[in-house]
Amino acid sequence: MADCLVVIPTYNEIENIESIVRAVFLLQHPFHVLIVDDNSPDGTAEKVLELQKEFQDKLHLSVRKKKSGLGTAYVHGFKWALKHQYEFIFEMDADFSHNPNDLERLYHSCKNDSADLAIGSRYVTGVNVVNWPLSRVLLSYFASVYVRMITGMQIMDATAGFICYKRKVLETLKLDRIKFIGYAFQIEMKYRAFAKGFVIKEVPVIFTDRTKGQSKMSGAIIKEAVFGVISLRLRKMFNRL
Repeated sequence: MADCLVVIPTYNEIENIESIVRAVFLLQHPFHVLIVDDNSPDGTAEKVLELQKEFQDKLHLSVRKKKSGLGTAYVHGFKWALKHQYEFIFEMDADFSHNPNDLERLYHSCKNDSADLAIGSRYVTGVNVVNWPLSRVLLSYFASVYVRMITGMQIMDATAGFICYKRKVLETLKLDRIKFIGYAFQIEMKYRAFAKGFVIKEVPVIFTDRTKGQSKMSGAIIKEAVFGVISLRLRKMFNRL
């Protein structure tokens, strides 16, 4: 059995899903994939079911009843991964903004380079973002500056969603207590791991904005992240994290 599971949440990713699945399975290291689909009306789950005939026992699908947020999709996937005894669990987007080839580099960081949590970082060696408007780059970059100021975590890309976790990290974090569902979820997971003393390392990657499908970013997601960081810091101060 493979020791690695890539969790990919989807909602209306019919244009990307087959290509991203095939790209992961072309890698030299044997990765398994779990698609967590929020009942996409565009047929994403049906395409995965079709692909499962070709990739038996290594492509998995879990369909939820409705769109319930990125964070809850990942928590659902993490619980599935723990139940099925995977040792290294990855987060990755379906839209090729995260290069599947970098999965092996994240794996190496956790397997051979002492990281408990490895982050595919856009900002650890400068600004490595392709096809984003300047406004989006600045929003993302200064969000991480803001997180460092509030939390004390010295992570250059606190909102990154391309990550490898060792099993013990997810076992230690109380997944049922994860509060946030948007991009603040990414900050919360890193902060909880930081607060537990896990080793966090950043692996430089190039982030390329999606060319197919639609972004899920919204004003509500940004608001959750801004105020969520303060909430996390206060909860840690009062021993309620």
